[in-house]
Amino acid sequence: MRNLLIHYYNTLRRDAFTDKTTLVFGIALALKFLVFDVLWSIPTTFKPFSIFEFYPAKIVAILLLLFPVKVFRSRVAQTVVLFLLDGLLVANLMYFRTYYTAIPLASYGQAGNLADFMSSVVDSLRWVDLVFPLTTLLCIPFALKIWQKERRFSLYLTTLAVGAVALAVPTIAKGGYYKAYNDGRQQAYLCSSMPSVYTVFGSMLFDWIDSGKQLTDEMRAEVNAWLDARPKSPRYEGAKRKNCVVILCESLESWVLQDTVEGQEITPNLNRLLADTTTLYAPNVLTQVRGGRSIDAQLILFAGMLPLASGTYSSQYAGNEYFTIPKAMKAAYSSRGYLLTIDKLSTWNQGPVAQAFGVDTLIAYSDFRLDEAFGTHKRTGDRAFMRQCAEKIRAGEVWKNGENAFLQLVTYSGHAPFVIPEELRELHFSDAVPEKMADYMHAAHYTDSAIGEFVDFLKTLPQYDETLIVITGDHEGLADYRSAIRATDMGKKHVSAGLFTPLIVLNSPCGAMRYDGVMGQIDVYPTLLDLLGVVDYPWRGMGGSILNQAKAPFAVSPQLEAVGEGYDSASLDHARRAYDVSDIMLRFDFFKSED
Repeated sequence: MRNLLIHYYNTLRRDAFTDKTTLVFGIALALKFLVFDVLWSIPTTFKPFSIFEFYPAKIVAILLLLFPVKVFRSRVAQTVVLFLLDGLLVANLMYFRTYYTAIPLASYGQAGNLADFMSSVVDSLRWVDLVFPLTTLLCIPFALKIWQKERRFSLYLTTLAVGAVALAVPTIAKGGYYKAYNDGRQQAYLCSSMPSVYTVFGSMLFDWIDSGKQLTDEMRAEVNAWLDARPKSPRYEGAKRKNCVVILCESLESWVLQDTVEGQEITPNLNRLLADTTTLYAPNVLTQVRGGRSIDAQLILFAGMLPLASGTYSSQYAGNEYFTIPKAMKAAYSSRGYLLTIDKLSTWNQGPVAQAFGVDTLIAYSDFRLDEAFGTHKRTGDRAFMRQCAEKIRAGEVWKNGENAFLQLVTYSGHAPFVIPEELRELHFSDAVPEKMADYMHAAHYTDSAIGEFVDFLKTLPQYDETLIVITGDHEGLADYRSAIRATDMGKKHVSAGLFTPLIVLNSPCGAMRYDGVMGQIDVYPTLLDLLGVVDYPWRGMGGSILNQAKAPFAVSPQLEAVGEGYDSASLDHARRAYDVSDIMLRFDFFKSED
């Protein structure tokens, strides 16, 4: 063993400093991975640096990426590889800043969906991202100056072999790569860090292996055991609502409600509605979306299921069998479902998803005039959108006379980077307010005015007394801007540290009610079933109704962190496992397989 180490040291001293071209490119690659891992760990945890596999995984990745210059002695091909890696790492960091995970393998083929959200994509770039292409540019003159044509493979192959064995042994000891990676995803303080431990290439490998899995008896038993262990909820006996209007607000967070900044009310219309004697208000709804963001919210709110661990259900499993709010209302009240959105139905496969959820009529991008349009792709502004929705109701195009209906309105103007044109802004802030915070409040105020007008219109309808109006956000909005904003005096005073969106229910059958406990978005589905009087629907969802007084006021984030109180180890474990159970149910069309 001693002789082997001495031989390796001598080879290292000779080859590493003789083949300086490879050394330069290798240092550049090492710096890229180091910067990537540091940036990935800052908002999560530096725990990956204490995991042994973290280091051999990087060694193997670096040596494989050096293949063009080491084997073919091609500086051009090696430079191309470095630039491609830059793009891959930066893209994953941008994705991570919103979704806290690496880009799912299936999503690389869906990049066209980003065309309508380019401003949001650009907004997720940071100056530090320039480090990646700069390291490539800086190594080029060194590689040109010290170009050498020697081909020495002993150190390269030996180090690659040692790194591969060092990576394989502990991974096999943990049950193999798939199990080791999957077990890490289920740990509260490591679930977001596996792409750092095994690199983004390891994340892709896991997704590829996972895509070939089949539903096993063990998986089916796991799902059924989890479902059987759900707390039993008592039947809610209250007045029924035969119509439901859901206004799903893009990126709406709770902290803007019932607050004033520099003497200005941010959401005066929503505040007025909160004061109504028939309003149910829950300000602390923990957002639980993952990579699908807005479309994930529709799954959680309307189908009572949590999103996929990796990938987007709307693109992969739109043809699944789902139990949903629109279908429940159709069964109970023969209602008709409507989706109204100014986005394209092709975006995140929204059209097929709506149909799978039981929506009958889809009214989208081409059905609306481009009034008050702004943003990169000039989408209709929320105020103009809701005015046109009111026009369609008046004309009988939507919610025909005598018809029970489920209406889903999806707003758009709250998309990052929250830039509302000056002529549509009604608030004025001083320089003491952080710019991104001010932008967000302008967007929230604009959407608030749209909601106020639309709700006032709904109250004039004869069917209003039998209508439940639900206003909620699809997810939090500030993403990684939150910490920078809260580092300021103004931000810390107003902006919530928690990722909460509000749940506002107007014309609630249980009258005025405020639920201040923490609830998850997954708890909205059973709550709406109760409020609508649909208590016998076969699928009660994966959450619990807040009308059940026994419900513990807590929820679990997509990073498996418990938020709230009133839970014990058993209930926390059950809530955490819900993510894996829902992932299995979605991937294998569980309801259809149970027929």
